[in-house]
Amino acid sequence: MAALWLRSRLRVVPAIPPPVHSNEEVTAWFCEVVVPTRDVWVAEADGAVVGMMVLDDDWVDQLYVDPDWTGRGAGSRLITLAKQQRPEGLRLWTFQANEGARRFYERNGFVPTGMTDGDNEERAPDVRYEWRGPTPDWTHT
Repeated sequence: MAALWLRSRLRVVPAIPPPVHSNEEVTAWFCEVVVPTRDVWVAEADGAVVGMMVLDDDWVDQLYVDPDWTGRGAGSRLITLAKQQRPEGLRLWTFQANEGARRFYERNGFVPTGMTDGDNEERAPDVRYEWRGPTPDWTHT
């Protein structure tokens, strides 16, 4: 998962900033924090991890797809799974400059609800997105 995260992040630089932590630090974070304390899913193809998603309560904490698999539906399947797991709603952050991710989330029903001027480790402006679960179908009987 850490290797996929690093590969995905590095592929879109300079559209988004490069990681601020070393490969070893990222790997340790996945092993010591992410996997034991969060809900984690992976998408596999031919025995390889091609996508991964991490949920932390109602936050999509991480969602990355291998650059060679982008556009093949792995991300959409993972976000559908997230909606099933958290039907009341989801939130996430992405970099404002990550236009591909922003289009993806908006196609999947997320709406921007806030922006920062770079209040994160990378010091890059980001945008908060939210998806609210389906509205109940109220019918009068």
